[in-house]
Amino acid sequence: MLAPYFNLADIEAGCDEAGRGCLAGPVFAAAVILPKDFAHPLLNDSKLMSEKNRDFLQPIIEAEAIAWAVGTVGPVEIDEINILNASFLAMHRAIDQLKTRPTSLLIDGNRFNKYPDIAHHCIVKGDSKYLSIAAASVLAKTYRDRYMKKIAGENPGYDWHSNKGYPTKAHRKAIALLGTTDHHRKSFRLLASDS
Repeated sequence: MLAPYFNLADIEAGCDEAGRGCLAGPVFAAAVILPKDFAHPLLNDSKLMSEKNRDFLQPIIEAEAIAWAVGTVGPVEIDEINILNASFLAMHRAIDQLKTRPTSLLIDGNRFNKYPDIAHHCIVKGDSKYLSIAAASVLAKTYRDRYMKKIAGENPGYDWHSNKGYPTKAHRKAIALLGTTDHHRKSFRLLASDS
């Protein structure tokens, strides 16, 4: 059972990212402020949900959230600042867009670059513990998956419509055969034989 809040007195925004381990595409992050009484039986860590259930929940989260936003950091920036900092920056960009300013941030994971003037709590496996982080994980994942399917059509051969840019054998084989695209993260180990 996911908890509805960390601290009842705070306006909490749950934050999570999607696409950190991918070889291609941006990292996406979402920030979500839910009502304290929000509940939905399907909501869980997005990695544990089917694509169908994530897609079903996305508009429900957006309609019922007090505020929500999605931020991205593209491959060039990822290569410049590294994927960990890019994940934090994507979260910051999502928080920047929130229509309601939170008083506390619930961050999925064990590290975070502090957001100015807002307290934060890092929570390992937070997307399976708190509803707001789980909601953020769903939005980050659905928006990223949709983006990868869109660019898959413009970049045939890499199987992004199914692997979403993750390092599958088929994806690495395509890189070896076709080379890289502007969407690939050049600082990542793109080929299995790279050292």
